Amino acid sequence: MEYDYRALLGKVLEVFGTQAAFAKAIGLSERSVSLRFNNKVEWDQNDMVRSAEELAFENGVNDIPRYFFNLKVQH
Repeated sequence: MEYDYRALLGKVLEVFGTQAAFAKAIGLSERSVSLRFNNKVEWDQNDMVRSAEELAFENGVNDIPRYFFNLKVQH
C-alpha cells in the first residue's frame, strides 16, 4: 500500500522551505525523510508526532490522518 504525501510535502515546504531543514527539525537525516516521502520506509508514530509539533498542524496530532494516511490512487 502506498500513501500520497503531497499535502505533507506542501506543508513542509511552506513551513521549512526544504526537506533538509524539516529533517533536521525532527531529528532525521535528509535521506531518511526522502525515503519516507517516497514510500520506501514507513513513518513511525514518533516521526508523525514530531512532525505535527514542528509543522504546527492546525489541530495538532489530530491532523496526522490528513497528512499521513492519504492512499495513492492507482490508475
